[in-house]
Amino acid sequence: MTTLPHTRLPPLIRHALRPLLDPYRRYRHAKLIHAARVALAILVSIGLSTGLRIPHGEWSTITVLIVVGGLQHHGNIRKKAAERALGTSIGALAGLLLILLHSAVHAPLAIYAVMAIACGVCAYHAIGKAGYIALLSAITMVIVAGHGDNEIVDGLWRAVNVLVGIAIALAFSFALPLYATYSWRYKLADALRACAAVHARIAGDRQVSDEAHLKEMAALSALLVQLRSLMPSVSKECEISMQQLEAIQRNLRLCISYLEILASVRPARDDTAARDYLRVAMKATDLNIRDRLVGASRALKFGTPSRLGGARRRPDVPHDAPPPQLSGYVSISAKLAGEVDQLRERLLDTARSWNI
Repeated sequence: MTTLPHTRLPPLIRHALRPLLDPYRRYRHAKLIHAARVALAILVSIGLSTGLRIPHGEWSTITVLIVVGGLQHHGNIRKKAAERALGTSIGALAGLLLILLHSAVHAPLAIYAVMAIACGVCAYHAIGKAGYIALLSAITMVIVAGHGDNEIVDGLWRAVNVLVGIAIALAFSFALPLYATYSWRYKLADALRACAAVHARIAGDRQVSDEAHLKEMAALSALLVQLRSLMPSVSKECEISMQQLEAIQRNLRLCISYLEILASVRPARDDTAARDYLRVAMKATDLNIRDRLVGASRALKFGTPSRLGGARRRPDVPHDAPPPQLSGYVSISAKLAGEVDQLRERLLDTARSWNI
């Protein structure tokens, strides 16, 4: 998916809609857009049920809230749509059967027991892959049947209202969706810039407390986890395979690991010879690493893959042999530079897919 419908709009209209269509603004204001979308869906539901005087129309509004309340990425919408339709159909059918059973046997206690068992079965399956279907089935069943003593006409109207609510919710879920690719892009950009900041601190010999260092690394680890959770949706939205995303994730994970190692093998405060060597001989290598991390971050944030181009630069090898205690630091710096270059190459290879 490399082109979007709004790219074919006339320039004047595209400029007027830029605040809504700009990827970064939509990412930054995703909660606000989602709130407006839900509010409009509620208004449409109320207007439709009130204008047509549909009995029990409040259930369509309740259904809209249940279905569209959670913010979903575009890559999950088709899957969720199928799950919602299936769960609603199962629940509505079960609710109508309960009403018919109640009118046939006139045994409220037996109906209550059947409802409890049905809800228990749904709860059992709610913990698993089909959890959303099971949960929605139970909710719809109770909406349609009540405690089993609803009239069949009321049950049918409630089933219709639930389906109407589902349709409204799905229609609005496609309005200005938050693409997982946007979140993945900008979170990866934040992670790369944070890596550059940590490396600048380490190479610049700026001392921070252990608590501050752990806080920085914990923030990077949290971004790594968030990126992984977005990968399945990104793969569905774009022409990027999970293998390619895993490779990018691995490069970032290794960069973070190498930064952690660099922080632990820095020379001691009283080792002036080693510190002078790092400040002079390693300056070009350190600048190269930071420049390429920041360049990749800007390419992702501003959608400029050209920043990722250029010949791959090997880290400059110091002419003088490093002090023995710095051999590990120099080696890890070279590995870090290699991982950064690999990450940039992979981002450049997949730029046509993620730059939407």
